[in-house]
Formats: sequence, structure tokens, C-alpha cells
Amino acid sequence: MNRTIKFNKQELSGAFGDIGTDFPLIVAMILAAGLHTPSVLIMFGVLQIITGMIYRMPMPVQPLKAMATLVIAQEIAGNVLLGAGLAIGVVMLLLSLTGALGKLADIIPKAVIRGIQLGLGISLSMLAFKKYIPADGNAGYVLAFAVFVVIVVFIGNHKYPAALLAVLLGVVYAFIFKVDFQAIAADVGLNLPVFFVPTIEDVTKGFLLLALPQIPLSLGNSILATRQVAEDLYPERKLTVRKIGLTYSLLNLIAPFFSGIPCCHGSGGMVGHYTFGGRTGGSVIIYGLLFIALGVFFGDSFKDIVQVFPLPVLGVILLFEGLALMLLVRDVVHEPKDFTIALLVGIIAAGLPYGFIISMVVGSVLYYLPLKMEVLHDLIKKK
Repeated sequence: MNRTIKFNKQELSGAFGDIGTDFPLIVAMILAAGLHTPSVLIMFGVLQIITGMIYRMPMPVQPLKAMATLVIAQEIAGNVLLGAGLAIGVVMLLLSLTGALGKLADIIPKAVIRGIQLGLGISLSMLAFKKYIPADGNAGYVLAFAVFVVIVVFIGNHKYPAALLAVLLGVVYAFIFKVDFQAIAADVGLNLPVFFVPTIEDVTKGFLLLALPQIPLSLGNSILATRQVAEDLYPERKLTVRKIGLTYSLLNLIAPFFSGIPCCHGSGGMVGHYTFGGRTGGSVIIYGLLFIALGVFFGDSFKDIVQVFPLPVLGVILLFEGLALMLLVRDVVHEPKDFTIALLVGIIAAGLPYGFIISMVVGSVLYYLPLKMEVLHDLIKKK
């Protein structure tokens, strides 16, 4: 069983497989919560490297999406967000050590996990179409189309990795039309993370406002769905939900004290890294080094640096990540009951508030009901 960490063109390409999800969320959270930009970027990079070294596979670190959505929408203060990170780290540690995660994994059927991944894939694809691809108007649509063609032509190409070419195309576009070199050069400097100790009030508010809504999504996607993807791609590793839960906890027991945002693992991120060439921990480590470099040297000019990664490019990368997630449902297509449940779970997860927890419960209940789900499947086909 080869667990060597590699650094090559494929790992470099894979390193950009999850940037379409992460980068816009991180930017929006920094602005909404008034976070210290260098700290956020550096710690996000450090956590990637820790994860890459531990797993030696493309196990990514991602911002917690439910928390990010609430922070962006409600402009919750940064100290409460950091307190929420510590709170969810403690919760996940307890769930891991008590064996609760393992019991949950035994209860939730594979069809439900595939449905959660389908729902996440739909959500990511819709986000790409609604917000990222149209971001630069007509020029953005042309850029997105060009990037789409590049990825379709070169995906799976070891000599010319698709994601790397897509990002380079975006960088060229940004250098010609968007980047203010003088502003970037004026703010280049050396930055370090800022030490921070959350108060009891920060942790309490963070738990109630942010951690509680996040826990169901984390259980479904960050833990169970990620373990399923790891089993699909690396069956020889025998990765357990307990290990994923413990590293999830570790991330959030470290990050808040250095002003880093709460983070998790994620099935979409792993699929994104793998789709664009990542096979070892190298892609995650390279990705982490990118964020560390941005934080250390360009943290004070971040508002200008973000222009280097145009949203239409990130949107197309995000679209392919979403499509790859949705395609995972194919291994239950030939089982009418499982496929019907997966479709239902996916629709609920993508379409309803708190859809991931609702779909997980509904899908599991239907799976264990002594009913002929084939009848429901036939009805759906007739309609």
C-alpha cells in the first residue's frame, strides 16, 4: 500500500480542484465578520498541510458551509465565529471518542449518503451557474466557456493538467483586465497569525448561533459522505469515521487560537482534488502552501489579490466538482429502492432549509420501512 506523498503536475492541478468552493466563501467571511485576513489565510493553509501529512491522500480542509452562510448573511462578529469553531471542535471530539460517530455510520445507509452527495452536487452546480459564472458579465461568460472547453479537452491529461490550465487562463485574463499591480506591490509585507483566546461568551454564542446549525451538515457530508468517498477511491485504506471525526476536531481545536476560521473535511473537496489529478497528500499540501504564501506576503493586499482568481473560472471548476459528486449516485442506479431514496434525499438536501439533516432522517426512515419502495420508483417513472 503506497502512501508516498508526491509533488508533480497532477498534484499541482488537483490542488485547484476545491478552490471554487473555498475561495469565495473565505473572502466573504473575512469581509462580513471583520476577520484578520493574514491569520485566516495562513491558518487555512497550515490546516491543509496537517491534513495532507496525516492522511497522505487528497483529504481537504474546507470552511464550514452552514457557519459561513450564517456569518455572511447576518454579519456575525468574528469573535463569535472563532468561539463557534472551538465549540464544534469539542462536540466532534466527544462524538468521536464516545463512539457515537461509528454508531451513526452503521445506521445511515449508503443510499442516503449517495443522496447527500447528489444534493451537495446540485447545490454547488447551482451556485456556480447563479453567482460565479455570471459575475463578470459578458466577458465572464466568454471566459467561463473557454475554461469549460479547456477542462473538457484536457481533463485526465497527465501532460497538460486541466485545472492548472484553467487557472492559468484565469490568471492571464485577470492580469490583462482586472489586477492593479501598483496596489498589490504597495501592500506587500510579512504577516503572522494573531493569537486569540475565545471567551466563554464567544463559545456559548457561537455554539447556539453557528455550531448547532452546522452539526447536521457536518455529520452527513464532512464525516459520513467523506468516509464513503475515501472508501470508493482508496478502499485499501480502511478509513474510519472515528479518525475523520478526530482530525475534524483537531482542526477546530487549533484554528480559533490563531484567528483561523472553523473548518471541516468534505466529500466534495476530495472529489474535486481527485477529479483534477490529486492522488496523494501532495495536492492538499500544495494548496495549503498557496494560502500560506497569500497570507504571509499578500494578506494586506488581499482585496486586490482575489482578482487574480476570477469568479467565472472558479465557477466552472465548482461546476465540475458538483458534476463529479452527482455522478457518484451511479452505483445505486440498478437498485430501484436505493436509487429512489438517493434521488429523494438529493432533492430534499438541495431544496430545503436544513435540507441535509431532514433528508438524512427521511431517507433513513424510508430505507428501513418494510415497504416495497419499488412501487414508488415505478410511479416516479410513469410520471
